Amino acid sequence: MQQIISRMLAGYETGRIDRRRLVQGLAALVAGGTAAPAATSPFQGVGLNHIALRVTDIPRSRDFYQKLLGLPVRSESATNCFLGLGKDFLALFKGQAAAMDHYCIAVDNYKVEPVTEELKRQGLNPRREQDRVYFPDPDGLTVQFSAMDHQP
Repeated sequence: MQQIISRMLAGYETGRIDRRRLVQGLAALVAGGTAAPAATSPFQGVGLNHIALRVTDIPRSRDFYQKLLGLPVRSESATNCFLGLGKDFLALFKGQAAAMDHYCIAVDNYKVEPVTEELKRQGLNPRREQDRVYFPDPDGLTVQFSAMDHQP
């Protein structure tokens, strides 16, 4: 646990994570202190980087999230809109029906090649697009892995 706390503090001190994430991480450690240890994994999830939604009307959805949460537009086109959510973001993509497109987990020490190879080794059939890696979870939902500072 000491190593995890040291990593979180180093991330905070270097600006890779903000105060809110540091406090959330420390609280999670305290709350989970009596829980069974997590399974050994080659990946260490450090945050939810973004959620990407398929929406039928981008301006309507953009306006909804801006009015409800005050999210600023980072970039926008006819087929997508990226809304700021602190250091993270909410992605809206034009679709025929509303659905979750994917969610992105930031992993510690993310490097696209080793991540892709490990996911292949685990039989997860990853799909690589430039520096992004996508793969299905057991229910077929699309998961993306990224670095902590990944932006659209």
